Amino acid sequence: MDFSGLQAVKVEIDQGIAWLIMNRPDKRNAMSPQMHLEMIQVLRELAVAPEAKALVLTGAGDSWSAGQDIKLFFRDLDDKPAERFNMLWASQEWRWNLLSRFPKPTVAMVNGYCFGAAFTPLAACDFAIAAEDAQFGLSEINWGIVPAGLVAKVMLDSVSYRNAKLYALTGRLFDGREAARIGLIDSAVPRERLREETVLLLNELLAKNPQTYRSIKESLNHLRGMSVDQAYDYLKAKEVEARFLDREQGRAQGMKQFLDDKTYRPGFEPYRRES
Repeated sequence: MDFSGLQAVKVEIDQGIAWLIMNRPDKRNAMSPQMHLEMIQVLRELAVAPEAKALVLTGAGDSWSAGQDIKLFFRDLDDKPAERFNMLWASQEWRWNLLSRFPKPTVAMVNGYCFGAAFTPLAACDFAIAAEDAQFGLSEINWGIVPAGLVAKVMLDSVSYRNAKLYALTGRLFDGREAARIGLIDSAVPRERLREETVLLLNELLAKNPQTYRSIKESLNHLRGMSVDQAYDYLKAKEVEARFLDREQGRAQGMKQFLDDKTYRPGFEPYRRES
């Protein structure tokens, strides 16, 4: 993989973790058309790269992302319908389609400002950890803009109806502690511990069976809109699929370690993965 030509995105891989960095710090990492196109390229390559076993999405400098770049994404494309259509597609493709279906563990590490359109990739990641003093806001109402592009949808799916209306209709800012309290993120930690806590979580996730992780993630992504009968049939099929695709044969290993070797205690730790 060669990511040296990227400008709006930066990639660093360290001990199996791919750090995917929105890299426009002078613009608080506001998402430009170029960023959208580069993100599509990077996510497609990292999804199949063996050296990248997990992914962290974060921002350069003191911001996560200020949302869409108002000038480059809106004003400059208002009279260019073909380019605007393509950029709307590219924006949606990486912020939701590629990121929510990414086949490996993903964590949004929110190191600062997170506004508007940035809520979509935030929700698309499996987990989200923020600095306690990170600032969040759905400021679209103050711009005369609807929080579209799935922003309103992911907010409603992540928090209560009342909290979604409160912040979408007032445009009020809230910090990382409040984001954790209302369920928008998993946890808020002091800024100086943000990277450490993110790595600790990822190390926990990387100890799991990767195929089982992927199958459970895919199941949770699809079950919300299903009836009970649909969910029952889907999960039966998903269980069979997971066992068929699992190269580690984790189910057999776990049973052997629990029933025969007496070395495994389910619920307390993962089974011991054998190469």
